[in-house]
Amino acid sequence: MLTQHSYTIEVSTTGRQFHDLTKEVSKQVENAKISEGLVTLHLQHTSASLLIQENADPGVRRDLERFMARVCPDGDPIFEHNYEGSDDMPAHVRTALTAVNLSIPIIKGRMTLGTWQGIFLWEHRHAGHQRKVTMHLLGQ
Repeated sequence: MLTQHSYTIEVSTTGRQFHDLTKEVSKQVENAKISEGLVTLHLQHTSASLLIQENADPGVRRDLERFMARVCPDGDPIFEHNYEGSDDMPAHVRTALTAVNLSIPIIKGRMTLGTWQGIFLWEHRHAGHQRKVTMHLLGQ
């Protein structure tokens, strides 16, 4: 029988950094008792993003941040939208270059993440924010 469940994950960020959501999402998948299906995550914001990335070496996340700082620097004079500071428009560009939605298959009751993959919320603003991620589980 096909079932579905919805949850909201709230993440308090403290500035530009990565937040590992893997354990929390895995826990909800386990609690839903879905053996085969799909988990969809949607971030309800335009200045942060979701991604599946290396979860063992934190150097990967630091390198991603350095790369993004080079591609889309804060305070770049090309940007008109700066109502909330020099990181305002760069945060939106970072989100546009990444994603706010993820879909992950569930097989045998577990997400099919690879050995070194984790689910992360990437805060793109310097100030802390309260972020909401909607999770939808569908399966049997």
